[in-house]
Amino acid sequence: MAATPQLEFFYDCSSPWTYFAFTRIQPIMEQLALPIRWRPILVGGVFNAVNQELYAAREGMFSSPDNPRMKYFIKDMQDWARLCGVRTEMPAGHPISSVKAMRGAFYAEEQGALVPYSREVFATYWDSDTPDITSDEVLAAICGRVGLDAEGFFTAIANQQYKDLLRQNTDELIARGGFGSPTIFINGDDMYFGNDRLELVEARLRELLGSS
Repeated sequence: MAATPQLEFFYDCSSPWTYFAFTRIQPIMEQLALPIRWRPILVGGVFNAVNQELYAAREGMFSSPDNPRMKYFIKDMQDWARLCGVRTEMPAGHPISSVKAMRGAFYAEEQGALVPYSREVFATYWDSDTPDITSDEVLAAICGRVGLDAEGFFTAIANQQYKDLLRQNTDELIARGGFGSPTIFINGDDMYFGNDRLELVEARLRELLGSS
């Protein structure tokens, strides 16, 4: 009998497309009765290592709101948001550093709250009046909404152990050929990148389950 398929989901909450994939992957996996191994990363670290040209392209687009590509980017983002049942607005200052929030994901995981915490970080960044997730006040409010101890949270994200965990996941993704968020692996080496690849992910999982 074939082994149960294993799925890893590498993600950073500062990407709207990751927000959509994060929302969509959960019911798929619940229907298939398969777990998700969540792998928080710092997508800026990935871009710096293997995708630097993306920064230049995005800087030009984000700095020109009347740019036709930017207008389409916003339309596309909001179309996907409606499909996923969430709301998104481009936050001022995007991209906003997610390093503290993503370190905090490891603390949330230890407390059994990784999914609600990550969902709240996504919603704060993409659908709130306070999207600055670099702010301790904003992060403390997120902790309060998902039942995390704020003092423990801030102690953790300042600790080298949690800094190393985020770096290790980010470096691992790069070493395995990843170049952005979200990146999904099935059984370790079958890689899928992007929200729009979830149909392929589901099809492959169903194929593997059917052969087990």
